[in-house]
Amino acid sequence: MNDLLPDQSPIWQLVETTLIDILQRYGYQEIRFPIVESTELFKRSIGEVTDIVEKEMYSFEDRNGDSLTLRPEGTASCVRACEEHGLLYNQTQRLWYMGPMFRHERPQKGRYRQFHQLGVETFGMQGPDIDAEVLLLSARILRELGVLSAVTLQINSLANSESRAKYKAALVSYLTNVQSELDEDSQRRLTTNPLRILDSKDSKTQALLDKAPILLDYLDEESAHHFADLKKLLDAAGVEYRVNPRLVRGLDYYGKTAFEWVTDKLGAQATVCAGGRYDNLVEQLGGKPTPAVGFGIGLERLVLLIEEMQLVPAELIQQTDVYLVAVGNVTEMALQIVEQLRDELPFIRFMLHCGGGNFKNQLKRADKTGADIALILGEDEAHSGKIVIKHLREEIPQQNLSIADAIEYLRTFE
Repeated sequence: MNDLLPDQSPIWQLVETTLIDILQRYGYQEIRFPIVESTELFKRSIGEVTDIVEKEMYSFEDRNGDSLTLRPEGTASCVRACEEHGLLYNQTQRLWYMGPMFRHERPQKGRYRQFHQLGVETFGMQGPDIDAEVLLLSARILRELGVLSAVTLQINSLANSESRAKYKAALVSYLTNVQSELDEDSQRRLTTNPLRILDSKDSKTQALLDKAPILLDYLDEESAHHFADLKKLLDAAGVEYRVNPRLVRGLDYYGKTAFEWVTDKLGAQATVCAGGRYDNLVEQLGGKPTPAVGFGIGLERLVLLIEEMQLVPAELIQQTDVYLVAVGNVTEMALQIVEQLRDELPFIRFMLHCGGGNFKNQLKRADKTGADIALILGEDEAHSGKIVIKHLREEIPQQNLSIADAIEYLRTFE
């Protein structure tokens, strides 16, 4: 788990405000739910034989002896909250949430045991049009943050549960014949979660999978039509994608559409955004059958990708726009002036020097904050009701203006 320091927070704020702006433009509403949930919720939704439930959840008993878990993902909690508050039956919902998730897995570049995620969930819409919408939404997010050129969209269909069961049997039959050649994790998954073997990073296992049955050959008619129609919609919208028949998701509740936006800019291939359909999850958690599709974006990896592509705007590094240097016995007036400036010019970031210090040291501090302008208030200026404007980044002569004229001068920088 890691700290987010003041020099890192501006890029996070930019990403978060961009995400929220886009989601609002698409008509999605925010939902918030607790960080701690009943352990049983995640066992029932994610699947007891998944890596997340078996090895990665932070679970503990509270004083009442109830087993609680720090949320490892948001979809199950979102479904639980919507069902509990009557938001799903005979309704459609477009929802989003953002916040920390927790998984006890091996830390690596862009992945921590406490990580932050944007989640987007939609409910009550059956057709491929909503699948296309969430993919277009994710594409817009990546485009407006400037990283779309660095990612590739991979899509697949996981079929319905019956077709998936037939495929799983064929896959297990094939892999059992080469079991001794599989990597250790895949050998274990063969009896617990065989579809996850398709996602193995082991090169020998991947080579063996070249001759394995393909899930797309086992699609039921409805899933096949759904997938074909989705591809048509993406083609019409000009969204580039690659069909990856080995793409599976690490959570049991997915079916039909599955997708990932992946990048090779962070070393090994990394997933930046992933999601798909989970039409059976609401019913699995005790609700009425409800079609659903959504995705999650890992904010750490998204920020890392933006930094890797050197897309952090220069102004984000800048702490302030205007720094007020106060020299001598002028503290009372300096506080009044800077508050007046903030009232009149809310689009400008003002910082007042506090803690004393001579003129030269205060100017050094002003420069260090990245301010473009220093306002200088000494005792002479205080007596005359004026203030000095000194440009720190440009060769512009300094001026000695009244407070009113200084406000009008600064107003031109809006």
